[in-house]
Amino acid sequence: MDHRLKKAKQFAYIYRKGKKVSSQNFTLFSVPSKFKNYKIGYSISKKIGKANKRNKLKRRLKEIVRLNNLPKNYFNYILLAYPGSADLSFDELKQQIYKLFES
Repeated sequence: MDHRLKKAKQFAYIYRKGKKVSSQNFTLFSVPSKFKNYKIGYSISKKIGKANKRNKLKRRLKEIVRLNNLPKNYFNYILLAYPGSADLSFDELKQQIYKLFES
């Protein structure tokens, strides 16, 4: 099952209507969905670094979400990363993502 948000329209809707929860390096937008599964999109700005740094951060975030079954069904999410988040260790990333999904 594919859990990715792909269309700009979906991102715009979640940014506009979603509930926002922030930590030091991330913001999580969530909005209820009418479908049974969840969808998640990752927003990683060019301010974070070059492509290899952004891709590494995105791979780490996807793995944390996949391994820990964090998202709830019937919700759509966007995980927005801020500059400096790519420099965190895997465990620090994990802790911050946990806190976002718990609140």
